[in-house]
Amino acid sequence: MAEEASGKRPLKIVAGADSFGCSLKDALVSHLRSLNIDVEDLGTSSYYSIAADVGRRVSSSSSDGAVETRGLVACGTGVGVAIFANKFPGVFAATCLNPSEAQNARSINNSNVLAVSGMSTVPDSAIEILDTWLNTPFKSPCPASDSKPWPPEIETFLDNSIKEMPKIGAEEEKQAALGSEEASCTLCCLVKNRKLNPIDIIPGGSMKILRETPTSAIVRFKAGSVEPAHHHTFGHDLVVLEGKKSVWNLTKKARYDLGVGDYLFTPAGDSHRVKYYEDTEFFIKWEGQWDMFFDEELEAAHKAVDQELENGSK
Repeated sequence: MAEEASGKRPLKIVAGADSFGCSLKDALVSHLRSLNIDVEDLGTSSYYSIAADVGRRVSSSSSDGAVETRGLVACGTGVGVAIFANKFPGVFAATCLNPSEAQNARSINNSNVLAVSGMSTVPDSAIEILDTWLNTPFKSPCPASDSKPWPPEIETFLDNSIKEMPKIGAEEEKQAALGSEEASCTLCCLVKNRKLNPIDIIPGGSMKILRETPTSAIVRFKAGSVEPAHHHTFGHDLVVLEGKKSVWNLTKKARYDLGVGDYLFTPAGDSHRVKYYEDTEFFIKWEGQWDMFFDEELEAAHKAVDQELENGSK
């Protein structure tokens, strides 16, 4: 079966799923191994993380190597994992809910990653979909061709598509690579020529929302600024792009001194106070609607910071 599925080269399948697709993925992995097909099972994670892991491995495998590497991903609908697997060059992930779709995906699109739905597809049906996908060669008769050989002009189109599809986005990647040589990091390129809006509730602060879901922003504070102790209903990640700051997590009774390139995660509900020693800029990301609940007044925050710094407390 493995030789039939992959031609002359042995076949390897990289598999992964989220919590909604893990049971189906496990059934399909067992089926693959029963066919003596090599399987690398990456386990279970969020649909976007696990799909990216599978897509990355398929993308990095050599198209003319000794082993043909394909991918198998599963989530609730099969759509989310396909989206994120397809973010990698040379990956052609297709969500297939029946054998006909699997046959079309292989014949027309030369699909090398199969995405299946844990909520819509039972294991027996999924095995039939997988077997069809494994054993359908590129350009073979399929439902879209009325199960007949493709006409010569369509075969020519399909042959050309294999050469042309990888070129899509290549020029953009080249330009991005050139641009990266002119900036210290990707985030710096992202916010170049930006205009930040003042944060009215905290003197010295300004920010610009970059995207809404998940929300991310670039934030800048002037040297000497202080954020009074506050908390959010969400956790947030940040990376310092410029400057120097200290964060006192009052809930955990911990101090974090951060400079350029440093990362910090603050959990939801943790009260924290911040002091900026230099003009400082950072990237911050959070889930959900922005909120901010102050736990002290600004004057009290300045006094507390001065006392901490005077005592050298950490």
